[in-house]
Amino acid sequence: MWIGKLVAGLIGLSTGGLLGGIIGLAIGHYFDKGLENVFGSTAREDQARIQRQFFRTVFQLLGKLAKADGRVSEEEVAHTEYLMRQMGLHGEHRREAIEFFKQGSQPEFSVDEALREFNAVCGRNLNLKRMLLNYLVSLALADGELAEPEEFFLRQVAGHLGISPALFDQLMGMIKAQTRFRGYQSRDYQPGRSDKYDLDTAYAALGIPSSSTDAEVKRAYRKLISENHPDKLMGQGVPEDMIKLATERSQEIQTAYDLIKAARSI
Repeated sequence: MWIGKLVAGLIGLSTGGLLGGIIGLAIGHYFDKGLENVFGSTAREDQARIQRQFFRTVFQLLGKLAKADGRVSEEEVAHTEYLMRQMGLHGEHRREAIEFFKQGSQPEFSVDEALREFNAVCGRNLNLKRMLLNYLVSLALADGELAEPEEFFLRQVAGHLGISPALFDQLMGMIKAQTRFRGYQSRDYQPGRSDKYDLDTAYAALGIPSSSTDAEVKRAYRKLISENHPDKLMGQGVPEDMIKLATERSQEIQTAYDLIKAARSI
């Protein structure tokens, strides 16, 4: 902040000369500090509100998604437990997550209302919308397949978030490919090897065709790494508890990129 120093300094200079200007700068300095405290506090309050809304919406929709195909499978329960372990949820936070999950699994839970509330608080940030969808898709794929009711639900959520069908299909393809690199080491790659960790999957994980130039590959990789950077996500309002999951996603993206680099020698 510098407005206070500028205004008070000019007033002091015009009314009291050099000494007045110095006094004015001092007064303006404290005025600016006051503004920083006010606006800084407001920003922190807004961020806390975004974090609470993101946390609540994620677990409510996870509960709704788990029930989308008529029953909550053991794999879905295990994956939700895995999410909570990865987030390091204990005590009150864990109880809240379980309660939100149960709320979402109830027949009377309104997806429309939940997403209206989410958009009202978090809707200005496209990356938060993508992160929300990312968590939901990861749960939907926990049992290794995407049931038709689950896909219908995910498309419904994407529509509420303003994500077009084309972008949804692209994100789905990328997330599916990225999850296949979980725990995989790119140093294990051997040219000519053909399995689920092949180059086609690596390109799909970055959301680009295999015909992309080296520059396009690097640009796609840097964009995805930037979107999943912990500091950036926390600044946008993703709760600190949930950053670990984004870090895992970054590792999958890194592995896919390393695989492409090894094949291209770039």
